[in-house]
Amino acid sequence: MTSRVRSWHALVAVVAAAALLLQLVLVVQGGRVLDEQSVPPLEVRLGRLVSYFTVQSNLLVALAAAHLARHPRPGRPVLRLDAVVGITITGLVHFVLLRPLLDLQGADALADALLHLVVPVLAVVGFVVVGPRPRVTRRTACLALVWPLAWLAWTLVVGLVSGWFPYPFLDHREDGWAAVLVTCVAITALFVALLGALSLLGRSSAQESEPLSPTPG
Repeated sequence: MTSRVRSWHALVAVVAAAALLLQLVLVVQGGRVLDEQSVPPLEVRLGRLVSYFTVQSNLLVALAAAHLARHPRPGRPVLRLDAVVGITITGLVHFVLLRPLLDLQGADALADALLHLVVPVLAVVGFVVVGPRPRVTRRTACLALVWPLAWLAWTLVVGLVSGWFPYPFLDHREDGWAAVLVTCVAITALFVALLGALSLLGRSSAQESEPLSPTPG
């Protein structure tokens, strides 16, 4: 069992790291940063690359999976929750809101598929099927919300100052602030709902691992 868990998470870590490396190479070579249409200077491209929720969530998956490949125990629950919930939202938002806007070919299409489809599926399967699943407390869930909320606040501030937003649904110049607010609330609610679902899974996993009390008599 432990060998299977280690092997799975090692695979996830390698795939996520390879996806990030491929995207980095494409950016350095002058390719588009995910969904950008123009090619800004290298330092700007690198700064924008690490600003994407997609890139950050894939990085969290790589770190969490690498840790589990070495220590297959349900530790570091905040990192694990942020990784799984973040990459799930990455896949869902990309599929629903962003994929219709893209027309990628070659290595760009491969990087897109790895970051938005392959890694999310592997990470979710790893949490739900392979395990181990951490037990989630209210404090853990609240700490897990710090990263996405901080990312959202920082992204909006940077966008207002620079005029660049990583995703069109965060740009108030597209459909106004009301649309941005609705989208932000909806995605935050989805994040909370997924946290709740993973919390229930972690709780059931902990209950299954508890030894049965001896029957009296």
